[in-house]
Amino acid sequence: MRITKVYTRTGDAGKTRLAGGQQVWKDSLRVEAYGTLDELNAVVGVVRAMNGEVACNPIQVEQLDEDLLWIQNKLFDLGGILATVPGQAFKNMPQVTGKDVTKLEKMIDRCQKDLPPLKEFILPGGGRVSAFLHQARTVCRRAERLCVQLSREELVDVVSIKFVNRLSDALFVLARWAAKTQGEPEFLWQRDVKKAAR
Repeated sequence: MRITKVYTRTGDAGKTRLAGGQQVWKDSLRVEAYGTLDELNAVVGVVRAMNGEVACNPIQVEQLDEDLLWIQNKLFDLGGILATVPGQAFKNMPQVTGKDVTKLEKMIDRCQKDLPPLKEFILPGGGRVSAFLHQARTVCRRAERLCVQLSREELVDVVSIKFVNRLSDALFVLARWAAKTQGEPEFLWQRDVKKAAR
C-alpha cells in the first residue's frame, strides 16, 4: 500500500469507505470497533516509546518491545479484517488465527513464571510503562465489548473476539511483569472493611 495524499475530502460528509469500497457512517459500530483497536495500537505505541527509555535490564526491555511490536502488527491485521465487509476477501488479506491466540497464551505463561500469585486486585500503576499497559488493557476491553456487540448484528470471526479477549489478559500480565522487572511497586486494592460492614 502506498499513501500519497493524507487528506481526500471524501469523509467530510461523515461517511467513510470500508476495504471493499462500501460507504458507511463514521459512527457505525464496525468503524467504532476498528477505530478502538487503532486507539489501542496508539497506546501500545506509547508504551513501546517509554519502554525504550527505561534504564534497566536490556534483555527484559528488548523482550517487552518484541512482544509489543508483534501485538501492534496483529492489531493492524485485526483492524484490516474488521474494516472489510463479512464474506469479502482480498489478495494478501491479513489474518488472525488460533495460532495467534496460542502465542498470546504462551506470552502470558512465560511472564507468569516471574510473578507472585495475586491475593487482591491491583490498582493500575506500577511505573510509567506498567501504568500505560494497564490503560491499554482497559482500551482493549472496550474494543472487545464493541466486537461482541458487532458480532450480534453482523458476522465477526469468533477467533477475532478470542484474540481481543486474550490480548487484554496478556496486557494485564505484561503490566505486572513490567512493574516487577523494572523494580516498580504494585499497589493492591485496600478494601474499606469498616465502611463495607455498615
